[in-house]
Amino acid sequence: MSGRHAEIEARIGAVHKLESVIAAMRGIAASRVQEAERHLGSIRSYAATIGQAIGTALAVLPPGREDAAVARRGPERRAVIVFAAEQGFAGAFTERVFDAAAPHLEGGAALFLAGDRGLAAAGRRGLEVAWHAPMIAHPAQAPLLAGRLAEAAFPPESAPDRVVLVHAVPEPGGVPRAVAKQLAPFDYARFPLRRAAVPPRITLPPRLLLERLAEEHVFAELAEAVMLSFAAENGARMRAMVAARDNTAETLEELTGLARRLRQEEITEEIVELATASLSGR
Repeated sequence: MSGRHAEIEARIGAVHKLESVIAAMRGIAASRVQEAERHLGSIRSYAATIGQAIGTALAVLPPGREDAAVARRGPERRAVIVFAAEQGFAGAFTERVFDAAAPHLEGGAALFLAGDRGLAAAGRRGLEVAWHAPMIAHPAQAPLLAGRLAEAAFPPESAPDRVVLVHAVPEPGGVPRAVAKQLAPFDYARFPLRRAAVPPRITLPPRLLLERLAEEHVFAELAEAVMLSFAAENGARMRAMVAARDNTAETLEELTGLARRLRQEEITEEIVELATASLSGR
């Protein structure tokens, strides 16, 4: 009996250590979510500034040149940029993103993937990965990954005609929601014209200026997607750690109860043995 009790006590100690690990992982995930939220404001402010500049550039295009600035020619080439999880303990995060991407990947679209956990998910679905990079480890890396994605997905000589961005966004409760967004063809219609009383002074032809501004806005959209996915993954990990904490608490309660019962049985056996020995000695 004493051996069994010692075993249970050892398991209780192991569960306490696991509780500490879970608490640390939850704290790290919560900190990363807060960091991402702080950075999102700056990214969105930058995107809004570029959007206003696009509206101004559209207003100064020569008559009849708007369509020329938007149109794409040649056979359609498609690409899908997917943001998966980088680490484990994030539940069904990656699978949700791939489910949202599935309709856009049909027909041979090239898959550009960020997040190491996505490689296994792509393999299970029989998808070929055209390009891959790890997800960021902290928010300061978002511009670098966004720049790498822009260079890979939009090569100057053979940029795809249609590019869809698929990523998760954080939701209350930690269950992420996957969204899809079209990056190309670039939708200029979403930017209202900004006609100024005094036309802005520009040093580039209006069409070229508009194209450069569109590239900057795509970069901002990619950076926002990186940050949202980073926040959503860590939000999902926080939720998983809360569930794990609850499970360990239940396990600890059961083990503690079992240890008390075993200890009580040991005490009872010792009393019985003492009583029996005392009676035998009379």
